Amino acid sequence: MAELQKIATRESYGGALVQLGAQHKNVVVLDADLSEATKTAMFKEAHPDRFFNTGIAEANMMGVAAGLSTCGLVPFASTFAMFAAGRAFEQVRNSIGYPHLNVKIGATHGGISVGEDGASHQCNEDFALMRSIPGMVVACPADDAEAKALVTAAYAHEGPVYMRFGRMAVPAFHGEGYTFTLGKGEVLREGTDVAIIATGLMVYEALVAAGTLAEEGISARVINMATIKPLDEKLVLRAAAECGRIVTAEEHSIIGGLGEAVCGVTARHCPVPVLRVGVQDVFGHSGPAAALLQEFGLTAAGLLQQMRPFLKE
Repeated sequence: MAELQKIATRESYGGALVQLGAQHKNVVVLDADLSEATKTAMFKEAHPDRFFNTGIAEANMMGVAAGLSTCGLVPFASTFAMFAAGRAFEQVRNSIGYPHLNVKIGATHGGISVGEDGASHQCNEDFALMRSIPGMVVACPADDAEAKALVTAAYAHEGPVYMRFGRMAVPAFHGEGYTFTLGKGEVLREGTDVAIIATGLMVYEALVAAGTLAEEGISARVINMATIKPLDEKLVLRAAAECGRIVTAEEHSIIGGLGEAVCGVTARHCPVPVLRVGVQDVFGHSGPAAALLQEFGLTAAGLLQQMRPFLKE
């Protein structure tokens, strides 16, 4: 595939907030003293009167965001995924989820690709935690265009939304005119032998893997599932019926994430073999992001290595 520009989706998040803030005066941004890393500093510079640094107090930040939402504002509460989904889980559940408030959570630095920050900061459990909260929308964009579109869609959605963005720069493969809808998947490549349903940075890796499989005579359908909850069940079931087997790929634990969401749908309506590619019930560790993704099998090569025995079964 042609060389593509690489952009970290956290950068896209910061840029999208600036534009959204210019268009809508009810947008406010909160950050837990990590604005340079989460890129909400862009919003702070553009709209300083609507930016609030709550300090290293993520649980309190979620409570403040909840309160602001009851005053007609649309708060985007921002911090690392480990802190947004992990440290502040109780407040997200009870202060935002339970009353179903219109709070948007921008969680950056998700997954193994946090790299050198190590296991304590590599949140591979956030999809599972946020999916468990009733009424919470959970999404993870694949590239720059999708990340920006997600922010806009989250603003338009009435209710809580959890968005996961990455630290690592990833290929920007969506072209001009890309449109995004919460709860809808996207078929990026047609195929009939196997369907690869991926989210986040694994989407581009799935496309590369599918290209290699095509050279080997295997037709792989690639589906970008940015919205993990609510899942596009119709698209999953069509893939199950037409391809007969599914591979899920995510930078998240295989427990409680995209893979289990897909299995829940297929088991109930169209049972087919499903291979879940992700973090295999282990903690990460410190190291360069690219090396860690390779070690944990979260690359096109790693995906192929895990898929080939599955395809021969």
